Amino acid sequence: MTTEPLPSFRYHADPVATGSVVLSDNECVCCEQARGYIYTGPVYSEDDHEDDICPWCIADGSAHQKLGVEFTDAAGVGGYGDWDDVPTAVSDEVACRTPGFTGWQDAKWFTCCKDGACFIGRAGYKELLALGAGAIEAIRVESTLDGKEWEEYFKGLDKEDQPTAYVFRCLHCQKVGGYSDFT
Repeated sequence: MTTEPLPSFRYHADPVATGSVVLSDNECVCCEQARGYIYTGPVYSEDDHEDDICPWCIADGSAHQKLGVEFTDAAGVGGYGDWDDVPTAVSDEVACRTPGFTGWQDAKWFTCCKDGACFIGRAGYKELLALGAGAIEAIRVESTLDGKEWEEYFKGLDKEDQPTAYVFRCLHCQKVGGYSDFT
């Protein structure tokens, strides 16, 4: 097993920190190498691919080309129409060449300034407080809750349990956006 420097992802800057990529001696089904890391997030495909695709094959597009996989539903880029429309090249890069993330429901990818935003990670009450007022307000607006309902919901947000917030930062204006969900 070799441990090479991880490839960089424009729309998911630290997939190790978010838990989408982990240290592993698993061999990649695409390149047939054990490179020291493996992707653990969702895979949309006809075949089952659990913990068997390396980040390099995601980054260079070979996993999408050889296995016909996506890592985020392309229709979810832009929140199924909730946020900015983006060029097809952007939704293709997010869906086919960027590690996704696991949520309680189908993932949505925040967009802003006509581009995909960078996934920061899952967040609960404490993490949102640390991210500041902009992050809190983005999740509040998306939740459509106000007053006491919002306060209860906000205090119940949990990074490891539900409901969970998913936070992104615009690559251009630095606006924080995202959403929350639960089962």
